[in-house]
Amino acid sequence: MISVDEARDRILAALRPLPAETVGLSAGWNRVTAAPVAARLTQPPADVSAMDGYALRAADGGLGATLRVIGAAPAGHPFGGRVGAGETVRLFTGSVVPEGADAILLQEDATRDGDRVSVNEAVVAGRHIRRAGQDFSAGDIVVPAGRRLTARDIGLAAAANHPWLVVHRRARIAILATGDEISLPGEPIPPGGIVSSNSHALAALVRALGGEPVVLPVARDDEATIAATADQIHGMDMLVTTGGASVGDHDLVIKALRARGMTLDFWQIAMRPGKPLLFGQLGATPVLGLPGNPVSALVCAILFLLPAMARLGGLPAAAPPSMPAILGAALKANDHRADHLRATVSSDSQGRLVATPFPVQDSAMLRRLALADALILRAPHAPALPEGAEIRVIRLDSLGL
Repeated sequence: MISVDEARDRILAALRPLPAETVGLSAGWNRVTAAPVAARLTQPPADVSAMDGYALRAADGGLGATLRVIGAAPAGHPFGGRVGAGETVRLFTGSVVPEGADAILLQEDATRDGDRVSVNEAVVAGRHIRRAGQDFSAGDIVVPAGRRLTARDIGLAAAANHPWLVVHRRARIAILATGDEISLPGEPIPPGGIVSSNSHALAALVRALGGEPVVLPVARDDEATIAATADQIHGMDMLVTTGGASVGDHDLVIKALRARGMTLDFWQIAMRPGKPLLFGQLGATPVLGLPGNPVSALVCAILFLLPAMARLGGLPAAAPPSMPAILGAALKANDHRADHLRATVSSDSQGRLVATPFPVQDSAMLRRLALADALILRAPHAPALPEGAEIRVIRLDSLGL
């Protein structure tokens, strides 16, 4: 068995970012930029007023001064002349500051009578003026490559005059559940059968990570049926299987896919939950085989599928981020496998993060995983720990999963 870190490194070493494609700006949310976005204009393009008021020369804006209004410049309609001594132009938020003016008299600090305006508060040169290029200038990189686009990024790209964006193609992930005992939700459940949850949970996870899941029909415990999967994954960027990768008589995934040309990189990891995990290559398609137990499948997906999809999507690929916490209940010494304990999270009186593991950690207890806020990380052969000990956790809620 290999370690969690070695398994992740070997998976990532086999993957490359997917090619780029061009999408409309409105379709860019949650996509990953494959090229930097450079501003196609300067914003603002000229000095503009940040407030409603009057443009004037600061030298003429002393308390009690009176100026003559020579025009108005609503936003989008710049004043064509020049502001001279004793003159002012009516402005609004976003109006271009006319030539000759270097100050703004706020509307609330002025009294107007016909074409005359009195100054009730002395102006300061440059105040309330947004300078040309204050936000960005033409040619500036406003969104870097390798960034998952937020709504804020979309707004910025739009302001930079980009109707199209160059992004990495979404990863197409084929998902195959195996097992005679599996029924789909809502179907009749035969004696000894179970309802399949893995395909649906993994499809949701793939969508959350920006990919496109393709859920294949359940493969029964038959080598020919599982092998036929190879005919259904053309155009897929990865095949993810669940179940059938352990050591039982009906665990046929490795044997069946090897018969169709899969090369096996590794099988079995020194971790809990999720020991029977495999990775290989079926032609040009990477194969990630997850355990059949639902908790094991999802924990392994968090540890391995998440960074794999990051690599395919053009993002930095690494282990899910962990953070320090305080242990909320004592733990026994660990064995030779890295452990990932499902836990709830709270804060103590000092504001420290407290992670309390569920007392039962069975890998079939999906409800516990759904209620968990974090995974407590325990290294192989970790010693017993008392309540209050320092630990590290992966916050599930911070992953958006």
